[in-house]
Amino acid sequence: MASAHDRAVLQAIFNPNTPFGDVSDLNQDHDERDDDSSFDANLLRRAKDLEERGVSAAETGDLQEALQMFCQAIQVLPQRASAYNNRAQALRLQGDTEGALEDLERAISLSGGRGRTARQALVQRGLLRRLAGQDDKARADFQKAAALGSAFARQQEVMLNPYAALCNKMLCEVIDKLRHPHVSANDL
Repeated sequence: MASAHDRAVLQAIFNPNTPFGDVSDLNQDHDERDDDSSFDANLLRRAKDLEERGVSAAETGDLQEALQMFCQAIQVLPQRASAYNNRAQALRLQGDTEGALEDLERAISLSGGRGRTARQALVQRGLLRRLAGQDDKARADFQKAAALGSAFARQQEVMLNPYAALCNKMLCEVIDKLRHPHVSANDL
């Protein structure tokens, strides 16, 4: 079995755009699940069912039906973050970026910045902020989502960090020289 250091080296070789030592399976000691233990079990089942129906509707392109299902799920359990995150996605697909950002803020707040919903909401908010040219805010969201286990957010964070990109480029060049020690710069 490979050590953590060995996996980090392999990660650097096969995924040179990620920071050295950033192995997606490492540091996974956080709990990915949302904490729904405080909700009434019957209300939770009802809200989850409505969300599943909303996701299904969105997947078939029926955004109006999806929004209705997510709104109903919010009515059933207004303190549960997941439905706000899902509704934000439907709003974004309809072009309502402002409404999506409001729902993402609510999802992040309700989740306490923990769990799967927080991770997804942070990634989505980071993407919307990046599209709006708010790179510093986007980077902060991606950092938080990466800390919650999002490999995609980790990649986005690296892409927004020019120093990390430069270090990765230099590391790639060193690794390439190690792979091909007899090839000079003039041969390339």
